[in-house]
Amino acid sequence: MAYTRKNVSTLTASEKRRFVAAMLEIKRRGEYDEFVRTHIEYFVPDGEYGLRSAHMAPSFLPWHRQFLLDLERALRRVDSSVTVPYWDWTRDRSATALPWTKDLLGGTGRRSDHQVTTGPFAYAAGRWKITENITDEPYLTRDLGRAGAPIALPTKHDLDGALADPVYDTAPWDSTSRTGFRNRLEGWGTGSGSASWRNHNRVHKWVGGVMLGGASVNDPVFWLHHAFIDLQWSRWQNRHRGARYQPARPPGPGDDQEGRIVARQQRMPPWDMTPEQLEDVSRIYRYG
Repeated sequence: MAYTRKNVSTLTASEKRRFVAAMLEIKRRGEYDEFVRTHIEYFVPDGEYGLRSAHMAPSFLPWHRQFLLDLERALRRVDSSVTVPYWDWTRDRSATALPWTKDLLGGTGRRSDHQVTTGPFAYAAGRWKITENITDEPYLTRDLGRAGAPIALPTKHDLDGALADPVYDTAPWDSTSRTGFRNRLEGWGTGSGSASWRNHNRVHKWVGGVMLGGASVNDPVFWLHHAFIDLQWSRWQNRHRGARYQPARPPGPGDDQEGRIVARQQRMPPWDMTPEQLEDVSRIYRYG
């Protein structure tokens, strides 16, 4: 039977406690840091040659769908009642609203060093030491809203612009694709500064701290954010019935993207899974 991923704003006090406890337990076991290492390994920019499966590529959505499923399965081995909630950043837009409460993820970082000092994932609580990251800091950092150069979270209008595109993805299948649902949602735009950060990318920038870059999994909000991104793929599929993952076939000889992206029926590293196998997960979970 399919289980339900809930909006974080609807979680009961017990559901919050159980989610936090399961996250802390897989961290204690050493399982969590493996997820961080995996994301760092597969965070390959399209300026580099080689296969891109996690970002700046069509498989951005199925890759993170499988990544979420792996994390969720680890949590459910600890507590079978736990699922990954989603954070609807078009509605819960305040730095003091859910999920930024003391009983869930804690709040923003302090001004001096952006260290998170509230909630169960604060370094001082003793159960969330950062070991896999780019800097030397062992504590979780955030800068919600970017106090020094403020930006706003994406709006429903921004999201609707992505959902309205009837084509999943388009050539050149990277961060420069001007049309296609995938890149409109992933959020690689033109220009410089905050105007070029859209939807998914803009949320990472808004949270700041360790959410900037390949080690973003070090912040538990990564999963709540990506559950909401995953929900958008489901909504897009419902809106555009019959629309499929693109490309259906891998780019041919002479194409700059040959061997660099995953086609619909190709294996998607690091799993023995294809995007096609992840297009329909209705038998596994649904969104409430």
